[in-house]
Amino acid sequence: MDIRRLDLNLLLLLNGLHRQQNLSAVARTLGLSQPAASAGLRKLRAFFEDPLFLPTGRGMKPTPFAESIAASVASVLTIVERDLLHKPVFLPLESDRVFTITTPDIGVPIFVPPILERIRAEAPKVNLKCVACPHAELEDRMEQGEIDLAIGYFPDLAGPNIVIEALFDHPFTCIVSKRHPTIGDTLSIEQFLAADHLVVTQQGRSQEIFERRVQELKLQRRILLQLPHFMNVPQMIAQSDMIATVPLSLGAWYAHIGLKLLPPPITIPVIEVKQFWHRRMTNDPAVHWLRTIVSKELRGRDPVQAASDGYANTRTNFSE
Repeated sequence: MDIRRLDLNLLLLLNGLHRQQNLSAVARTLGLSQPAASAGLRKLRAFFEDPLFLPTGRGMKPTPFAESIAASVASVLTIVERDLLHKPVFLPLESDRVFTITTPDIGVPIFVPPILERIRAEAPKVNLKCVACPHAELEDRMEQGEIDLAIGYFPDLAGPNIVIEALFDHPFTCIVSKRHPTIGDTLSIEQFLAADHLVVTQQGRSQEIFERRVQELKLQRRILLQLPHFMNVPQMIAQSDMIATVPLSLGAWYAHIGLKLLPPPITIPVIEVKQFWHRRMTNDPAVHWLRTIVSKELRGRDPVQAASDGYANTRTNFSE
């Protein structure tokens, strides 16, 4: 027997005949014409090399062979309907799933709290796990299902299997110590260029936006200190006369340790914050639910800029 000759419609016909023992009734149930149902029965008889159902005065009676396979046919159809035709559902109130996201360190105190608050309200047993991931490995780990979402600025995450949703634009700020001897409540281009600068040299991160802009404007500044990450930047600035240009979220989060946040004296493109997921997870109901949570909380809404109302309107411009 060649299994390729046996399609699902024939199994439905066989199962229906066993239950109803009337070809016309089965044809109506399956939406078939009488000739189509008769043709299907002929195909079944040829495939199994057995009459299967014989006409009697009391309907189409199954042969012993048809009786022997009836339970298996019904079981196959049940499995197909249950496991293949019914899409999985995600029930937030019942789920204890652990979702894994990646976001820059400076994004954690900004992005995670509103997402976590919504998760706790809708899915109290769900857990959220934040992981660090090198940019070069991120797409592969998302494809493997190890990371559900990436949230932040990931300019290299743009392959054909990556789906992207824009969330909000995030500005830069300059941070200096509140005790800075020459910089007060405003920052001129002359003060900016004369200051000693602390620069973060992370590759493929938001700082590249600012550094490219400095190069475009051909600005010359003294870089006194370079660091590979943001962790120690606020403390170093608060305890020195250096200046740093960083995402507003970093300055806002650490302003309490003695920092002043000043609009940069040059125009800098904003950081485009987005959420990313792998195309193979687009229809996964659980990941779809998480994406919806992120979208509701962050799309068109920068939590930091909203708390720093008026910041964007106070910046000054510097052109070439």
